[in-house]
Amino acid sequence: MNFRKRNQPEEPEINLIPFIDVLLVILIFLMLTTTYSRLTELKINLPTANAKSADSRPRELLVLVTADGRYVVNQRLLEGRSVDVLAAALSRSAGADKTIVVISADAAATHQSVINVMDAARRVGLTQLTFATQGQADSAP
Repeated sequence: MNFRKRNQPEEPEINLIPFIDVLLVILIFLMLTTTYSRLTELKINLPTANAKSADSRPRELLVLVTADGRYVVNQRLLEGRSVDVLAAALSRSAGADKTIVVISADAAATHQSVINVMDAARRVGLTQLTFATQGQADSAP
């Protein structure tokens, strides 16, 4: 009989059973918590009505700024170029609270003249401003 100890170490093994158990638990968790969208399966026909459409468009106040810094409020040329004159004209022309000031400035107009319109609108209490632009013409090659 040979009772000597072996000098060779045992080779390590990777036990895959706990790994498989964890993966199965994660798979079950994902299957239970996944939500499925059924919006693509629904076909909806919206109802129709013959009612008159309501005019929900707010009142617009058109302010034109010329290249040399003059102002036109609702097709009336203003005599002065100061913010006070512009604020007075906006106050006279503004009606309801939902009045939108449409600023249509010339491309060569100075920034200061556009800022004056914005400042005058703020002084009067008109907080809704928008700028009118025109699209660029498509150039043929």
